[in-house]
Amino acid sequence: MDIEVRKEGPVTCVAIGFDIDGKTAPDVQAKVLGLVEKNGRLLLDFSKVGYMSSAGLRVLLTTHRQVTANQAKLVLVGLSEDLKEVMGATGFLSFFTIHETLAEGLAALAS
Repeated sequence: MDIEVRKEGPVTCVAIGFDIDGKTAPDVQAKVLGLVEKNGRLLLDFSKVGYMSSAGLRVLLTTHRQVTANQAKLVLVGLSEDLKEVMGATGFLSFFTIHETLAEGLAALAS
């Protein structure tokens, strides 16, 4: 499994390089939640994620709660139309700031 973590100034960028399902979700959750910092800035890049099951949605919800509790900021980028559709149908789109590209997401977190 490929989860790339790097810093872009004050922003921690996490690029997930595989589908998120019941088998992979625990690893994604452990990695991402470990990166949430008080008043931090986190960008999750889904450009290489083709599929996300309900387990993946649970990871996003847990991450949202942790980010909110830590007064941090979170941006999602690179969501496919399929992922946007699933997130829209479940009401998850309203929880997150979403941008198409990495550059747009970084710019949003810089302000």
